[in-house]
Amino acid sequence: MDRAVNYINGEWVASASGRYLPNTNPATGERLGEVVQSVAADVELAVRAASEAQRKWRLVPAPKRAEVLYRVALLLQERKEALAKTITLEMGKVIEEARGEVQEAIDMAYYMAGEGRRMFGDTVQSELPDKFAMSLRVPVGVVGLITPWNFPIAIASWKSLPALVAGNAVVWKPASETPFTAAGFVRVYADAGLPIGLVNLVNGSGSTVGAAMVDHPGISVISFTGSNEAGRAINGRAGSLLKRTSLEMGGKNAITVLEDADLDLAADGILWSAFGTSGQRCTACSRILVHRDVRDRLERKLVERIARLSIGNGLDPEVHVGPVINRASLERIDRYVRIGLEEGAKLLCGGGIANVDGLPGGYFFQPTLFTDARPGMRIVQEEIFGPVAAIIPVGSLEEAIEANNDVEFGLSSSVYTSDVNRVFRAIRDFDTGIVYVNAGTSGAEIHLPFGGTKGTGNGHRDSGVAALDVFTEWKSVYVDYSGKLQRAQIDNN
Repeated sequence: MDRAVNYINGEWVASASGRYLPNTNPATGERLGEVVQSVAADVELAVRAASEAQRKWRLVPAPKRAEVLYRVALLLQERKEALAKTITLEMGKVIEEARGEVQEAIDMAYYMAGEGRRMFGDTVQSELPDKFAMSLRVPVGVVGLITPWNFPIAIASWKSLPALVAGNAVVWKPASETPFTAAGFVRVYADAGLPIGLVNLVNGSGSTVGAAMVDHPGISVISFTGSNEAGRAINGRAGSLLKRTSLEMGGKNAITVLEDADLDLAADGILWSAFGTSGQRCTACSRILVHRDVRDRLERKLVERIARLSIGNGLDPEVHVGPVINRASLERIDRYVRIGLEEGAKLLCGGGIANVDGLPGGYFFQPTLFTDARPGMRIVQEEIFGPVAAIIPVGSLEEAIEANNDVEFGLSSSVYTSDVNRVFRAIRDFDTGIVYVNAGTSGAEIHLPFGGTKGTGNGHRDSGVAALDVFTEWKSVYVDYSGKLQRAQIDNN
């Protein structure tokens, strides 16, 4: 039996708690091993190691820091298949998607390594003579990362790589469901030659390890991806401590299909966005806003296509839809389907727990499609995080925009149309951080900011250059070579 333990100051160590929880394959119910449950004392050791290492790392020139990230990218490429298999074993996504997730981390490593030579500040003309003015980025110190199970390497790469290239050290609490994936990523950092102490892994619960990270005075920033409920609690506590947070907390994303859309293309995008990763993405499409003129045709296409989706173990390359993460998730999705029926939505297909031959212990749910949904229904308003989507008929782009924005989240949205004028209206008026045109709601690229509006987050972004804003402070510098006192605005009026 494998045990997932902590990685602190360059060593794999158990927790003083002596406690472990089982780690289970969601497709088979089989036990993969167990994961240590750490306590606040483990966080203290990790922060101490990170602080010591960061004092030296911040003095390393950023282009030299970047060289480690290039080696991280190469090692991720070499270990791509093994890491992908671990992802599928631990959280269930189909192997093709798992490979894509590792590729995302590879891309991020190359991109952020490039930022080692592009960490630009600004030089500006001073308003006074014989005076020089500039601004530059400096590291914040030790950052705390709290990441989810649905993208256990990709999201960790979005956070850890920019933090490191900017000169920080990391204390990382991964999801308890994916500890072996996290360990695999940490081994890549170690084997790439990252100095000891800069990445520290502490396994355990959010209520214990996560809370200790938020409370610790040695951690300057908390970067969190997860539920809205947990994010709000983190933000409230961190705010009282004047600690910066970056929160990405989910979505209730909609695809709009107008009457002039390519319906086959729209069906492709809907199936991928709604049922890829078994709907367990913050960018998953769970609402489909369809113009009434094409509603019947699109519904027929979707029902026909959904019937051809195979459900099973994600390691089988013929499988399209893997399991959901655990029994609690399975039961929650099932409750939402019952709620949808009680609210008056019509079930077109799916709607129940799936029994897969040879996998009686797996957590499978049928790809489910509702129609005749209304904007105020709970299945339209609340994040289900499973393979469930609801069609809402609309009569115009304007009605679709109103419905699209009528949720508490604002992560991703999509419009299918051949009218360029309506494309730009949608881009302008969809209140989401990401907008797709003639594509689904998933597929973000690492060189653009990732995040959303309203209840999705607190204004910060993962990925792209914007990620550096989370992990750096701006320092303004004035050099006066006039040889006399110059009092800015007082002497410049």
